[in-house]
Amino acid sequence: MERANRKKFWQKQSFKSNAYGNAIWKSLPRSMEPDDVRKLLKKRHNLRDKCIILILLRTGIRICELLALKPQDINLKNRMAIIQSSAKTGVGRIVYLSDDAYKALNNWIKQRDSRKKFLFYSRSRENMSYETARSIFIKCLKRSGLSEKNYTLHCLRHTFASELLSAGMQLESLQLLMGHSNIEVTRRYARLTNNSLANDYFKSMAIIERGEINGTYRHYNQI
Repeated sequence: MERANRKKFWQKQSFKSNAYGNAIWKSLPRSMEPDDVRKLLKKRHNLRDKCIILILLRTGIRICELLALKPQDINLKNRMAIIQSSAKTGVGRIVYLSDDAYKALNNWIKQRDSRKKFLFYSRSRENMSYETARSIFIKCLKRSGLSEKNYTLHCLRHTFASELLSAGMQLESLQLLMGHSNIEVTRRYARLTNNSLANDYFKSMAIIERGEINGTYRHYNQI
């Protein structure tokens, strides 16, 4: 009887915990899983499509910021792109190009129609529409076997932030790259970077376990 009651108790508690956890998780930015990123990049896509994906994934810019880019906003020599105006704050910023993004962009610039005003365009428009970019991404997901994951273009921006934090980038640096006016917005991504949190924990715990903590905690109740 006691065992049955204990089982019911844990089931009840587990349900509450999961419901609370799911609510928090749904409020966090959604990033692509590392294995899915590898699948997406490993699959062969045409040059324009791969370039779009890599720029979003490696710079963290918003899709509307990407579609507003013009060739003169790109500085290949210094491996950077200039976002003239943030989609949310209106403030411009500089983002940088990784090796793979630089290579893809350099190849695309050589191939693109130099008469077009914007960096990316469609057959009937001077600049590419959001719907066209979205269709391209969905097509690439399908080709990579990731259709069921329901990733969106904005997931690439979230993935950029999560990966950089996991690699050890400081929040203040990430805030500038993302174009956030408030660092608390950037801090949301810290909840997703288990690697950084785990590394900090085990590094600190190693000091504790070696007995290298000294001093007193008598005033810590004032914190």
